[in-house]
Amino acid sequence: MVDGIEGPAPESERTPQPFDPDELSSARVYDYLLGGKDNFEIDRETACQMLSRAPELKVLVWFVRSFTLKAVERAAAAGIRQFLDLGSGIPASPNVHEVARKIEPSARVVYVDYDPLVVAHCDALLAGPPGVAALLGDVRRPRDIIDQLSERALIDFNEPVAITLSAVLHYVMDDEHPADIIAAFRDRLAPGSYLAIVHGSSDSAPEILQVLAGTNNTSAQVTFRSPAQTEAFLAGFELFEPGVAPVQEWLGPDLPDTSMVMLGAIGRKP
Repeated sequence: MVDGIEGPAPESERTPQPFDPDELSSARVYDYLLGGKDNFEIDRETACQMLSRAPELKVLVWFVRSFTLKAVERAAAAGIRQFLDLGSGIPASPNVHEVARKIEPSARVVYVDYDPLVVAHCDALLAGPPGVAALLGDVRRPRDIIDQLSERALIDFNEPVAITLSAVLHYVMDDEHPADIIAAFRDRLAPGSYLAIVHGSSDSAPEILQVLAGTNNTSAQVTFRSPAQTEAFLAGFELFEPGVAPVQEWLGPDLPDTSMVMLGAIGRKP
């Protein structure tokens, strides 16, 4: 649990409302750190507070992005033709469908987010390509998402699927049962499916955890967890090397450490 957070805010208080410039949004903070323009003053203020403690944060978000796209490439190269990006955030090119379709032009991709602003951006920016869809859904209600995907024939769970959960699960509080979320998807996945996650680590520097504590009672509230806790989420998947490790270790041997530690892992359902 992040220092200073005494418990989860009620779910209703942590669900983003559409187009509210006075409400902190994790998606818009991330957009700002990536150099995007779809963010408001409150998002920039939070990002700047974090940057004041960890100037390398903008580099780290690109490491996270690169890891996610590397996982997509790996899954596509393994023959997977369906991709589910949970907690997709505001679109930033290259997107999952662009990366997947470089390897397999017929790949189907569904972007899911619980922020109406994010889904509006996805609808506007990603409209057009067949086989690419955006869905409003809360990862804390996995069965609702699975039902929508099946009913709308967006994903065929009888065939392998690659799921990405990039910097999403640390926004799920302990009493919202993050392990059960993963289990709900895992149990519907066909053998050969992939799961890639990025999760904030409690091994991050104390000053970073203290800044993050300021997101309490917002939709951006977080709970960073240990490597062991993060690995437990991947029960039932065979982990690829280097296992649960800082995302830098997945990308190259000489990348710098960062005071905020983001753990990456990729697993395959046997």
